[in-house]
Amino acid sequence: WPYCRQHCSYCSFNKYVVPALDEAAVRACLVREVQTLLRLGHVQRVTSVFFGGGTPSLAAPHTIAAVLEAAAEVAHLPAGTEVTLEANPSSTDPSHLAGFRAAGVNRISIGVQSLEDAELRLLGREHTAAEARAAVEAARKLFPGRTSLDLLFGLPGQSLQGWQRGLEAALGLCDDHVALYQLTLERGTALEAWVRRGALPEPPQDLLADMYQSAREALVAAGFRHYEVSNFARKGALSSHNLSYWRAEQYVGVGPGAHGRFVPWGEGSSQREARVQTPHPDTWMEEVRRRGHSTRQRAVLGTLEQLQEVLALGLRTDEGVTQRRWGLFSPQLSLGEVFGAPGEAQELQQGGWLLLDARALRCTPTGLAVLDAMLPALLCQLQR
Repeated sequence: WPYCRQHCSYCSFNKYVVPALDEAAVRACLVREVQTLLRLGHVQRVTSVFFGGGTPSLAAPHTIAAVLEAAAEVAHLPAGTEVTLEANPSSTDPSHLAGFRAAGVNRISIGVQSLEDAELRLLGREHTAAEARAAVEAARKLFPGRTSLDLLFGLPGQSLQGWQRGLEAALGLCDDHVALYQLTLERGTALEAWVRRGALPEPPQDLLADMYQSAREALVAAGFRHYEVSNFARKGALSSHNLSYWRAEQYVGVGPGAHGRFVPWGEGSSQREARVQTPHPDTWMEEVRRRGHSTRQRAVLGTLEQLQEVLALGLRTDEGVTQRRWGLFSPQLSLGEVFGAPGEAQELQQGGWLLLDARALRCTPTGLAVLDAMLPALLCQLQR
């Protein structure tokens, strides 16, 4: 769902602010592309659904229901399948949330980002901290144990103490899942331009590391499992949909700019492809009407490319890259044969950043914090 009510100062996602929207037309195209791509992939069973954006909580519940019904007509969509909807606090009043629940949504991910009004204004968010609290409380009543909060840290001018206060406030409000994202200054965003011009300070790397580590310690102390670089859950409330990405499973991307990884058996292929749908909504709709889907880019993924994804994604999680998962993509060479030999991976193990045993290759908690710095060396060793 690529539409938003306004542009946030930090966001570089594929999103559009339009004066008027023909939602019936968008809905019809979403339904058609869902069914076309599921058929192309010969999908027998859908294990999770995630409505992202943009701001999908701006959609009518009827649109969400139509997409789920379309999927269920083509593939088995078991009762109780995780169905997540991303929501902004400004579009999550109780009646709207109840409509989403009736449509089939059973998990909500709320983009709170901050509980400080000054920080929300800097980020260009249209909600206040009070509205964010009210939205989370309303969601927790309708989706108990399945309401996730998104928070940003590393904002220009943000102090460690300010971040810790905000996180403490969030811990008093949150349910059983929290996602913490370090703010990235993306080219083309207003916030990046302000920092580049010197109007705002760029946060020092040491401060960012301290923010991340202190947040991890606070969440673990509160009973959360740090199951992925940015994601924390307690009472088993892990996101099964996001786990499917990190485990390099197949997924079908539907809608403007969506990404997918699946084998298009229906087009005569037997190899996994990386697919990207046409970004602009109007062009996307024209192409869906003409040929059933709007795949703009597609590339067959070779064995090495798939192994690179398995490694880069799997190491983000606390379970790491398991021997079983690796063996699905590399039946000839085990993890030990690739990463147990002298080289970069062995040096990282000796430094306390990486662990390799009979079950998996995984990062230590310290290693998770510097995964982006380690990956080039590991990918280099994989290529050899």
